[in-house]
Amino acid sequence: MSPVSVATVMHSEWIKIRSLRGVLGSLLAVLVVTVAVTVLVFATVGRAEADNGDDPLLGAFYALNFGQIAALAFGATALSSEYLNGALRVSLAAVPDRTLFYGAKTAVVGACALVVGTATTFGAFLAGQAFMGPDALRLDDPGALRACLGGGVYLALMALFAAGLTAVLRSAVAVLSILVPFLLIVSFVVGDVAGAAADFLPDRAGQQVLRQDAVGSLGPWTGLVVTALWAAAAQLAGWWAVRRRDA
Repeated sequence: MSPVSVATVMHSEWIKIRSLRGVLGSLLAVLVVTVAVTVLVFATVGRAEADNGDDPLLGAFYALNFGQIAALAFGATALSSEYLNGALRVSLAAVPDRTLFYGAKTAVVGACALVVGTATTFGAFLAGQAFMGPDALRLDDPGALRACLGGGVYLALMALFAAGLTAVLRSAVAVLSILVPFLLIVSFVVGDVAGAAADFLPDRAGQQVLRQDAVGSLGPWTGLVVTALWAAAAQLAGWWAVRRRDA
């Protein structure tokens, strides 16, 4: 198909995201939840925790633990909406090329998550540090700008990871019931048991970019590459499912 046709398909996918309240709401929640939790935490205990010995840059993005759940929800709901009430059949009737359909949808999901995710990391960083007084970090401090930019990429990759798995399982509920406990519980338990191998889990690897000083076997950007490989594997599995399964 011509580039205009590709642009048309992507525009239609953007309209779907804007039109579905659950999908748009989860995208906006990435920003709203992260900044709100950041303001709440830093307004109450920010200065008290300034000298606790932990990585101050990683601490500045504490609320991203909640924002990433919203990013997963956005990726999952954006794909699962196609499996409700025969929507996928309608979409494929309009765009018979399944590779084009899936590529356009996930490209729009990734672009939306990247824009909102980057706004989220910059907003959370600046909002939180406004409460830190003389202990505040600035964007020109070592690693700060990299963390803000890389954090946006991390959130986009997590959204794409969830989107790919949803294309395989055809259910946002199933995907979130797997990924949310994994990120909140299993990742920490496995990390304590598996040692260095846990550095290659998608969340642990990607969050290296948020640290001022890398911990473990991966650096900031290599950790993000590992998360990108997880997302790419999920996307490939999702593409295979969309190509092979009946609508």
